[in-house]
Amino acid sequence: MRKALIIGINDYIFGSLTGCISDANRICNFLSRDFDDSPNFGCKKLISSDTTIDIPELKQNIIDLFSFDCEVALFYFSGHGSEPTSTSRSCLVTQDAKTYNEGVELNYLLDMANTSKAKEVVIILDCCFSGAIGNVNFFNNISSLREGVSILASSHFTQVSMDTTNGGVFTTIICDALDGGAADTIGLVTIASIYSFADKLLGVWDQRPILKSNVSRMIPLRKCKPLVALDTLRKLPIYFNDPDDEFQLDPSFEPEAEPKGHDNEKIFADLQKYNRTGLLNPIGEEHMYFAAINSKSCGLTPLGKYYWQLAKRSQL
Repeated sequence: MRKALIIGINDYIFGSLTGCISDANRICNFLSRDFDDSPNFGCKKLISSDTTIDIPELKQNIIDLFSFDCEVALFYFSGHGSEPTSTSRSCLVTQDAKTYNEGVELNYLLDMANTSKAKEVVIILDCCFSGAIGNVNFFNNISSLREGVSILASSHFTQVSMDTTNGGVFTTIICDALDGGAADTIGLVTIASIYSFADKLLGVWDQRPILKSNVSRMIPLRKCKPLVALDTLRKLPIYFNDPDDEFQLDPSFEPEAEPKGHDNEKIFADLQKYNRTGLLNPIGEEHMYFAAINSKSCGLTPLGKYYWQLAKRSQL
């Protein structure tokens, strides 16, 4: 079972936001279903247009998320974040925020995650100063995460997070990543691939995303459409007995060769799919067409060898 608690707060008496509810709705839409509409996370969404999200409400829902055994427990927050100081800790700011009691402390959220019964915990925060979570001391980079916990924060603990009327810049990037931008060849999106996607899109002078993780395996957060169908990838060990082998081509593989519809044409169609997705390259020619016409060969790239290994081990 995969559970997600998704929070979006626009309505603050001291400084309303405009895009956090939109953020929560978009994240919920992507996490609840995979690309083929199969169920993914069971999402519970709390947004400030529907209910008052005060400290007791947010804490109770955090307790409910982390108190039960499940495969993955995911927490997402979009709203205000308070800045850590020498006298106060950073918080997820709630609607009842007051001076010295701004909301739910990031330390509380992390404590609940670290003691959670969930096998894997993912925390995604799109709020100012969110990179403070996990720092034992806010003014150094020492963190404390139990195995199975990953945190993706929108900004360093000294930075604000950019917002627009349509939603947070960081959440927009996350949604693009979940929509396939950070997917691997077989369509899997992980917290690490989302971070890599965001890291490249945000410039060195922009807010800097923070990833903190203590995991022994990287779980997929969403399945997107594979770049190459799994049944086609499973043929890699059939075409290549060894990952370092070369596949010999000749003019009979070219789709225009007579007779049409021959077996080599079908094989060549698979090889071209590997080539288009970076798994295979022609040797001695720039294009697969000329490799076939000129009886050259093709071979697997390092990425192709990786998927060859997975196919050989029946892991696809």
